[in-house]
Amino acid sequence: MTLDPMNVPTTSRRDFLAKASLTAAALASRPSFALAQTSGFSDCPIAVFSKIYQVLKLDYQAAADLTAEAGLDGIDCPVRSGGEIDPTKVAEELPRYASALAKRKLKIHLLTTGITSASSPHAEAVLRAARALGIRYYRLGAVEPGKGQSAEAQAAEIRDRLKTLVPLNKDLGVCALFQNHSGSFGANLPGLVDVVKSFDPGQVGVAFDIGHALLVHGTGWSRHFEELKSHLKVAYVKDARHGGSWVSFGEGDIPASGYFHRLKELGYHAPFSLHIEFDWDRQGREPTRQNLLKALRDSRRVLGRWLQEA
Repeated sequence: MTLDPMNVPTTSRRDFLAKASLTAAALASRPSFALAQTSGFSDCPIAVFSKIYQVLKLDYQAAADLTAEAGLDGIDCPVRSGGEIDPTKVAEELPRYASALAKRKLKIHLLTTGITSASSPHAEAVLRAARALGIRYYRLGAVEPGKGQSAEAQAAEIRDRLKTLVPLNKDLGVCALFQNHSGSFGANLPGLVDVVKSFDPGQVGVAFDIGHALLVHGTGWSRHFEELKSHLKVAYVKDARHGGSWVSFGEGDIPASGYFHRLKELGYHAPFSLHIEFDWDRQGREPTRQNLLKALRDSRRVLGRWLQEA
């Protein structure tokens, strides 16, 4: 039997139209950031490094609401001393944060930690709490360049520390990530290559930060990236100019670097961690939620364009 749409009972038609109006309104109010299916990155979640939320002292639900309104897929959560979650409370607090995010259909995609070895305070508790929530990646704590120590000696010491994490990583199915952060050991990409090549990329990988790579190595970053790509796990994204300044997304040299095209060629399908490093609160005025929301939306929109154009 075929139904004539015009003969549907009035109450049903009224219900249908009401629901359709609500759906249209909801879609209209939500920022449109969907990546083009042809971009090659359509399955890559974009998470904000939520250290930025600490400026506004957001609670978990407020952080989740802001993340959703910005059109993001979740967060890269700092679980370290002074972070959003203190490692001593990770077993209780990480699930609470994850629950708040889940209410907005968001996730914690990775953690930023202070862990540098299995003997780091609360290392096992942090990793077990992460794995229980399905979080696979955690960034290692920064390692300062050795003073009075050769690069080779420091690299050997770091390898020894990482070796203590490998059994735990294997047992839990998690992966430690070394970031190439300016001012830390990993900033020198050849040195980072020397360390991570000793490990299975399933246990120790790289969170590659194109912003820091450009500031430290200039256009020479790409040569070292080729040596690291086997261990690439997560891409960190911010915008910067040659010479050392962080700028709003789209105002720097990152899009012209060819980075996203390289990721596309590699078939990259992991999370992007979006970092807000520029002066989003307008030259030191009182930071506001409105300004941060705008910075997040604008950055997300620009990143989406970069990925589409790669």
